[in-house]
Amino acid sequence: MTTTLTLRRPDDWHLHLRDGAMLEGVLPESARHFARAIIMPNLVPPVVTARDAAAYRDRILAALPAGMDFTPLMTLYLTEETDPADVAAAHAAGLVTAVKLYPAGATTNSASGVRDFDKVQGVLDRMAEIGLPLCVHGEVTDAEIDIFDREAVFIDRVLDPIRRATPGLRVVMEHITTRDGIDYVRQGGPDIGGTITTHHLVINRNHILVGGIKPHYYCLPVAKREEHRLALRAAATSGEASFFLGTDSAPHPDDAKESACGCAGCFTATNTLSILARVFEEEGALDRLEAFASLNGPAFYRLPPNDGTITLEKDAAPVAYPARIETGAGPVTVFDPGMPLHWRVRP
Repeated sequence: MTTTLTLRRPDDWHLHLRDGAMLEGVLPESARHFARAIIMPNLVPPVVTARDAAAYRDRILAALPAGMDFTPLMTLYLTEETDPADVAAAHAAGLVTAVKLYPAGATTNSASGVRDFDKVQGVLDRMAEIGLPLCVHGEVTDAEIDIFDREAVFIDRVLDPIRRATPGLRVVMEHITTRDGIDYVRQGGPDIGGTITTHHLVINRNHILVGGIKPHYYCLPVAKREEHRLALRAAATSGEASFFLGTDSAPHPDDAKESACGCAGCFTATNTLSILARVFEEEGALDRLEAFASLNGPAFYRLPPNDGTITLEKDAAPVAYPARIETGAGPVTVFDPGMPLHWRVRP
């Protein structure tokens, strides 16, 4: 029986750190295990220019505790006013690693996102020329589309037309939640990859709704039927180069989650690697965890894998993770996978 597993140090290819007191409180939870992370730009106001990205990166680095090694990979928030020249200059300077597309209104702090996709075609063309990836929140926001169908409709109405209109554009379909998304990435060729979150490997929509509403399981895209969760697990544990870890760890204070209109997001930074080790062990795929968490993402982003390693060890006693993280912005509940976790990162 395997009781230790050494991996290249992993990266998180989709992370929310917020800002201010929340940033200071949650950053150590990611930096403890992850060497790099793609940082989401949906602040208020959003990170829309190179100057914004530089300032946000500086705030992240200033909040990083002494002795921790962590590199924030910055992104720009795509709007209908985004300047292609500013994007290209930020990429050339090594300041940004991707641009993020939020359909307007799709998720937290996405009101400044795109409504008319024709207005961003010039930016997308420039990105294709320079090889800068586009990260997409893959949901339509039309009121008449059922929330559980919005990812599949996005592929047909938005993502596939964008890719056909922009040959060579490199796209990451983030936080895939459906078999439709998995199939589309698999068939899309080398210019598309997909991130899969930790929590979508564990929960389906019943976990959110059966026996009472569970606000700390509510996220966007919302968890789907069990058949989709199983498709995600199969893809994540397959070793296929197109799929890699993006936790979408998204902290909100408990009073914002546990309210009449609770915020969307699961905070998984603290215990992600323990959860992943259990999932991969259940699927008989511990030997593929390194590909998913440490190798496939860097390969897609054309970055080297990390030099350092981490070692996971399995103990008879479950790991005792805190129920919540205390921050200056309020307590943040840690995602509860609903099962004991026996794998821990060796200190």
